[in-house]
Amino acid sequence: MHGTSHHLGLDVHDFASRYKPFEPGNILTCEPGIYIPEEGLGIRIENDILITKDGNIDLMADIPVEAAEIEEIMNR
Repeated sequence: MHGTSHHLGLDVHDFASRYKPFEPGNILTCEPGIYIPEEGLGIRIENDILITKDGNIDLMADIPVEAAEIEEIMNR
């Protein structure tokens, strides 16, 4: 239904060459998804990953993704 990833930047879906290696400072999405067309259901969770010279950083690491965590925040 969609690709696995794309670059992120000022234009949200920044263009990058598929032939150029990733560089420190690049931000990529990682978007696993499940789609069940018979039920009209589709869910994606997007993590944004910053590439650095010392290793990758998950910019979404502190964002709640579990239903119970999200419901707790919504009910505050």
